[in-house]
Amino acid sequence: MLHLPPNHSITADPAGPYRDQTGVNAPRDFAEYRTTALRHPRQPLVLLPQRLTEITGPVLGEGRVTAADADLTLANGGEAQGQRIIVHGRVLDSDGKAVPNTLVEVWQANAGGRYRHAGDTWPAPLDPHFDGVGRVMTDTAGNYRFTTIRPGAYPWGNHHNAWRPAHIHFSLFGQAFTQRLVTQMYFPDDPMFFQDPIFNSAPEDARARMISVFDYEATQDNWALGYRFDIVLRGRNATPFEGDHHDD
Repeated sequence: MLHLPPNHSITADPAGPYRDQTGVNAPRDFAEYRTTALRHPRQPLVLLPQRLTEITGPVLGEGRVTAADADLTLANGGEAQGQRIIVHGRVLDSDGKAVPNTLVEVWQANAGGRYRHAGDTWPAPLDPHFDGVGRVMTDTAGNYRFTTIRPGAYPWGNHHNAWRPAHIHFSLFGQAFTQRLVTQMYFPDDPMFFQDPIFNSAPEDARARMISVFDYEATQDNWALGYRFDIVLRGRNATPFEGDHHDD
């Protein structure tokens, strides 16, 4: 986050397998987040050997990921509705070194809090010019940057009057397919943090690592506000990551 010491990190070593980090990641089963009862593994995880297939990174050469993929505000011949924002940061390892040429993907709800997904049927308007997905490769210094729309909050039925805080989903591939990890980026001072079990399933000391920082230096005059969200691979300042794929 911004210019503070690295305080977002992934629970994976670029050269090794995924491992749980006590006090960093959310538990696989969290009673307040009701669907974890159906999703979480019920048996101990099995550490698989990493052969060539497992350690070979995704092939994302020139032309497969373009500059247009990082701009979520333009789709289907028009501009998305809502407040434009720039989300940027660095992907670093636990020693603070850059992780270059790694794939960062995002997906999110639109400004009204609705996903372009057949399963999302709550009565918020769909934006014909917002698909809600993007991707970018980090540069040699580990930097990434997206232009998007600030997502809206939405109801999700987990408990009475349940609303998800505004958030953007992040997926990182690291340097191999087996290192794919998923987290959510939140916005500072969101009023819905207090009742969101996904956010609160993370250990209290780690929750701030999922919250972006307003970055005035990244704000573009007459165009978009800026937010910084740094992600650091492993280490004591790890970003909480989801153990399974989550759609919420």
